[in-house]
Amino acid sequence: MPTTLELAAQVGAELKDKKLLLSVAESCTGGGVSQAITEIAGSSEWFDCGFVTYSNSSKTELLDISAALIARHGAVSEEIAAAMAEGAIAHSEANVSLSTTGIAGPTGAVPGKPVGTVCFGWTVGGVTHTERLVFSGDRHAVREQTVQHALAKLLRYLQEL
Repeated sequence: MPTTLELAAQVGAELKDKKLLLSVAESCTGGGVSQAITEIAGSSEWFDCGFVTYSNSSKTELLDISAALIARHGAVSEEIAAAMAEGAIAHSEANVSLSTTGIAGPTGAVPGKPVGTVCFGWTVGGVTHTERLVFSGDRHAVREQTVQHALAKLLRYLQEL
């Protein structure tokens, strides 16, 4: 599997080639996706902005996700991941987005959502896709796997355009 930086560079090449602009909305990764992207020289050509919406109130204030939707599904849900991805596009100049929300641990597990549960959202070509996975390992490992998966799946969606 490619490294995180290799994935970020490949995503950037696809975005640049297709003349698309990316925004991200992150919770559990705390800016890790944005950091990986901005490690790539020239990323300002294809990366617009990142939102680190760690708290529920920041998801509401910055991405316009209703408190009722968060209360109904929980912050770690595919519904919220989709709303985050869509909110990142609505509040930026971007036309492609990805989002991450999850429980990196070691605490925070709730019934049905163990530590390592991560929900993803990708909006590409006007369509929003979501996925829920459970990663193993410590907090660092969960976050790193999340960043890599978010970028790898975004790359796949971009290649399919």
